[in-house]
Amino acid sequence: MAKPDNRSDNAEHLQEHIANTQQNINETEQYLNEFSSEISGSQQNELQEKNERRRESVAEFEEELGDEEA
Repeated sequence: MAKPDNRSDNAEHLQEHIANTQQNINETEQYLNEFSSEISGSQQNELQEKNERRRESVAEFEEELGDEEA
C-alpha cells in the first residue's frame, strides 16, 4: 500500500535545500578564489557551470517555496 502524501513539511524541506545549495555555491566560489592558480581551466569551467546549475535550482526551489506558502 502506498504511503499517504504528506506535504505538511514541504516548505521546511525546501528552505533546507535552498540553504544547503547556497552554502555549496559559496564554498565552491571560495575554493575557486583561493586556489585558482592551482586548478586547471577545464576544472574551473566545470565548477562554474555546476554553480550555475545550482543557482538555477535555487531559483526553482524558491518558486516552489512560494507556491507552498500560498
